[in-house]
Amino acid sequence: MILDYEPGDKVTNPNNKDWGIGQVQSIINDKVTVNFENAGKKVIHAKNVELKRIK
Repeated sequence: MILDYEPGDKVTNPNNKDWGIGQVQSIINDKVTVNFENAGKKVIHAKNVELKRIK
């Protein structure tokens, strides 16, 4: 699996748009830790949810 983002990138979760914009904190294996503006820190399993990078 190739992820299209790295720590520091801004992303959104298409399944939970109300979480707002998040910043990738870390990526360990398939677990991505993201700090979202409206939902706080979340650990996302990249196999289950495809985050969208904001360019």
